[in-house]
Formats: sequence, C-alpha cells, structure tokens
Amino acid sequence: MVQIEQIFPSLTWRIRHETMYPELPFDSVKLPDDFDGIHFGLYLDHKLTGVVSLFHDGDVYQFRKLAILPSAQKAGLGLQLMAYILDFCNIQKATKLWCNARINAKEFYFKFGFHETDKTFFKDGYDFVVMEKEL
Repeated sequence: MVQIEQIFPSLTWRIRHETMYPELPFDSVKLPDDFDGIHFGLYLDHKLTGVVSLFHDGDVYQFRKLAILPSAQKAGLGLQLMAYILDFCNIQKATKLWCNARINAKEFYFKFGFHETDKTFFKDGYDFVVMEKEL
C-alpha cells in the first residue's frame, strides 16, 4: 500500500542522505530554505520510503531532492511521487515546474513532459541539467 502525504522538513533528510549523497556528511542534505518549502513523503506499507521537496516563487515551482530508498527503486514509486507533485502544482495553479536533474536521470523526467534547458552545471561530483515543464 502506497500513501503520500505532506511531511515535516527534517523527515526528508535521512532519505535524501541514504539515497543521494551517502558519501557526504549528513548535514550536506539539509537545504537552507527547507523550512520554507513543502515536503511530501511516500510511505510504502507505512514506512517512509521516498521524499520530494517543493519550493515556489509566485506561480513557478521547483522540486528538489526527489529520492526513493535504494531498496525500493525500480518499483514505480518515483513515478507515483512525481505524478503527485504534478497534480499538486496543477491544483496550486502553477505555470511552470522545474528541477536540477542529474544527467543520468533525464530520461525519467522526459516521461512527464519535461524538457532540457541549456543550463548545466557540476556539483558534488554530479553533472546536472535544468529541466522544466510548462503547466
């Protein structure tokens, strides 16, 4: 059983760390504006298994740190979490949703109609591209 609900920012940190940056110090996954964001947790059989964080400036939303625990990846949970935040953004009347996507995850975002911009950068050992979707 999968359930998605809004969660407190600090609940995202363990999942972010285990999934995205296990080699970095725990505090490296804490965002300076975490307490200004909207955070969602995906629970699989009542266990927090995935997270994503949303931030907005007016009607433009950015999602950050979409993470599914490694042991639960490739089971469609990321797809469900992504669909959930797209629905949320539509309800909020967002005009655009964007993210800093790891280059190796571009194909995942293409499935939802995101397109690459010409903005790229390198951070924490990973290449990123800014991807966006008009809503």
